[in-house]
Amino acid sequence: MTADKNTSIFFSLVMTFQAAAMQQMGKIKNPFTDKIERDLQQAQLSIDILDMLAAKTEGNLSEDESRFLKGALQELKLNYVDESSKGESAEEKEKAPS
Repeated sequence: MTADKNTSIFFSLVMTFQAAAMQQMGKIKNPFTDKIERDLQQAQLSIDILDMLAAKTEGNLSEDESRFLKGALQELKLNYVDESSKGESAEEKEKAPS
């Protein structure tokens, strides 16, 4: 694979997890159900995966790749804190184990 192709795939991977986390936080609609859904546990997992990717690729990314990943993580973490501060939705409370 060429460096350009790898870079494109890297950006796509980050954007996939970024979009998933935003959807899981209820910031964007689920394209399959056309509804806003919120699952903060899943959002945290998506963010954790990107954090792991950042840790495992440290020193191996171009400046643009590194900046993109750090920016995505910063945006997601700020949004996660915002959503967490709102408390659980009724749907999340129903899902929670007793």
